[in-house]
Amino acid sequence: MRKALEDLYYGNITPHEKRIPAKSELQRMVSRAAECENRLTELLNDEGKELLRVFTSAQQEIDSITATDNFILGFHLDVRLMVECMDENDITDGGE
Repeated sequence: MRKALEDLYYGNITPHEKRIPAKSELQRMVSRAAECENRLTELLNDEGKELLRVFTSAQQEIDSITATDNFILGFHLDVRLMVECMDENDITDGGE
């Protein structure tokens, strides 16, 4: 337990970083979105390009906030499950 807490403190654990496996569905969708963004950028004038930049930046911020919230919710659930597992009053003898 101490090792995990030290790793977290020193930044050796970064739960928000995830490598996208090559040839995965997620990788295909990331590539598709990037291709569409590039093609759309080519079609836009300067004002449209700036609007697209602001939009994608806002969407990235939304995604970041959502990921953080989901991490916290998952962590809370994990802790609740651990507390419940440690409850000795919850153990029964043979289903009594």
